[in-house]
Amino acid sequence: MENSILSLLPPILAIVMVIITKRVLLSLGTGIVVSALLLSKGNVLEGTAILWSAVKGIFIEDGALNTWNLYILFFLFLLGIITALINICGGSRAFGEWAMKKVKNRAGAQILAAVFGVIIFIDDYFNALAVGQVARPITDRHRVSRAKLAYIIDSTSAPVCVVSPISSWGAFIIGIIGTVLTTHQITDISAFTAFIKIIPMNLYVWTTLAMVFIIAWRNIDFGRMKVHEERTIATGIPYDPNKTVQGEIKEDLPISEKGKVGDLLWPIIALFAGTLGAIIWSGLGATEGKATAMDIFGNADVSEALVIGGLIGLFVTIGLFFRQSLIYRSVKSGLLFTGFRVGIKSMMPAVLILLFAWAIITLIDELGTGLYLGSLVEKSQLNPALLPVILFIGAAAMAFATGTSWGSFGILLPIAGQIVSVTDLSLLLPSLAAVLAGAVMGDHCSPISDTTILSSTGAACNHMDHVMTQLPYAIVSGLITAVGYLVIGISESMILGLLTIMILLVILFAFLRKNKYVSTKTG
Repeated sequence: MENSILSLLPPILAIVMVIITKRVLLSLGTGIVVSALLLSKGNVLEGTAILWSAVKGIFIEDGALNTWNLYILFFLFLLGIITALINICGGSRAFGEWAMKKVKNRAGAQILAAVFGVIIFIDDYFNALAVGQVARPITDRHRVSRAKLAYIIDSTSAPVCVVSPISSWGAFIIGIIGTVLTTHQITDISAFTAFIKIIPMNLYVWTTLAMVFIIAWRNIDFGRMKVHEERTIATGIPYDPNKTVQGEIKEDLPISEKGKVGDLLWPIIALFAGTLGAIIWSGLGATEGKATAMDIFGNADVSEALVIGGLIGLFVTIGLFFRQSLIYRSVKSGLLFTGFRVGIKSMMPAVLILLFAWAIITLIDELGTGLYLGSLVEKSQLNPALLPVILFIGAAAMAFATGTSWGSFGILLPIAGQIVSVTDLSLLLPSLAAVLAGAVMGDHCSPISDTTILSSTGAACNHMDHVMTQLPYAIVSGLITAVGYLVIGISESMILGLLTIMILLVILFAFLRKNKYVSTKTG
């Protein structure tokens, strides 16, 4: 069953089921069971053992605790607690009232969220969750749907991280590029220089970011997103109250009337500064001799840094809580434990979905789904000029099916190097860029992607609402990008490729009409 067309069955089944039933855990669970049965060739007992091994691997790896996964889960719970306590202190309410005075309209609220997404580029997990905490009070007040906020978060986190050399993504990608260059004895360019030259060639990044800002500025929506936006504008409720959302505080908590903007900003600042400081400290500790910025970010334990930053943010939040309780007498001290309980409870849907997603990704990897898709790309005997667009489509399909852009990087970047080395070496950098772009696009479209799940969590949005509303936007960006890579392959000109996507974006938004909406100045 491994490395064959049957390896596509579990991810396709899970994705189709989740789209049809809207029940994420049931769909992922079905894909997990089918994966285990395929690996065991139908032997139920052996399949159960394989399934247990996959679940166990989430928590224990090579006889030791899987600290990466455990730290991510712990960070989610920390963020839930911080959010609950900020709400109790009145920080979210105060920040929303302040934002209503400074941010005058819906376009401004969306653009501000997008700017936050661009400037917080350390890590996509941190980006998705931190931006949601800061932007949600503003977008809620201006009647921007949670689905739109999730789209903005998702479409700025991974795209920015994939072109940032000073990020966990950049360090990972540069390491793979270095291996590709060494394998094919390419010595006239370093891995870091190659990464820098690839940045403008990552057409999906620039298409997606342009779409985010243009859509926010011109108030243009289409597909399912338009339905969510119109409902939110009409009702003032940013999400469907009949659906389960990730990261939302469902209980009515007492909110302090004496909350300040700082009650929200200081915990977020502490979280950001603590995480960045922990990344630098971790990277320096794991680097011998003189360390560059790339060495630091490449060797840092980002998940551990998130927990350290989360704990620092929590301590600051608790300090602000006791200031409200002891000095202002605006909240009861017993609400501290209520904040912990409610915060942890609010993150349980996201944690469960993430656990299921990790399990199916592990089993899909054992089935060799990515290797099978990669072999199809490698075997394609096509005109070298078509390689960038073929690799873009192949990477998108792989990331969509496997739910991991990093896994797609690891498999397809070396394959792209192999193909180009025997066809046209001048297309090396555009082909590598196409793989990076396609993997991010596929990740955006996949309901089993962990970054998609965390974007839903950061926005406190129903997961499938986010997937289905973002899908048309990602597909449109992908089609524009594919044309751009076709032009690059034929002309071997990056400038013409960028010019092509610019022209197509102008044509697209010339035909799309602005939404009509009511004034929301009063919130």
